[in-house]
Amino acid sequence: MNQPASQPPAPTANILWLHDLRLTDLAQVGGKNSSLGEMIGQLSGLGVSVPGGFATTADAFKEFIAYNQLHQRIYDRLATLDVEDVAALTAAGAEIRGWVIDAPLQPDLDGGIREAYAKLCAGNGGGDVAVAVRSSATAEDLPDASFAGQQETFLNVTGAD
Repeated sequence: MNQPASQPPAPTANILWLHDLRLTDLAQVGGKNSSLGEMIGQLSGLGVSVPGGFATTADAFKEFIAYNQLHQRIYDRLATLDVEDVAALTAAGAEIRGWVIDAPLQPDLDGGIREAYAKLCAGNGGGDVAVAVRSSATAEDLPDASFAGQQETFLNVTGAD
């Protein structure tokens, strides 16, 4: 498959270009990303414009958790949590979210994201391109679980930082 000049090969195995994704990639990049990839693959030839971009993988997130040694810390925090206590759930969620936000990306992922963003910008005329940074859960909208609206979405983000 020929790749558009605006979206070169992924800089790392943990970053995949949307145009390469299909619904079969849901476990690695989530529902939104795999659906966008499917739409690009199926509709671009028909003249339908679907925004391009790249996705970080579920493996990249697992590596992030390992790199920052967060797995056991999160497990320990949740082990004694009373899931019926909404205030305790809120406090635990805020604490764990804080650990994740404060943790640095592993260097190869940080560099890969920066490289992919630079290539995305270069392929769209140069200069910083405004992008949407969104979650794409690998287990969303299942028959017995939905996480719609529970993740952050950031629109009109410009710059690698």
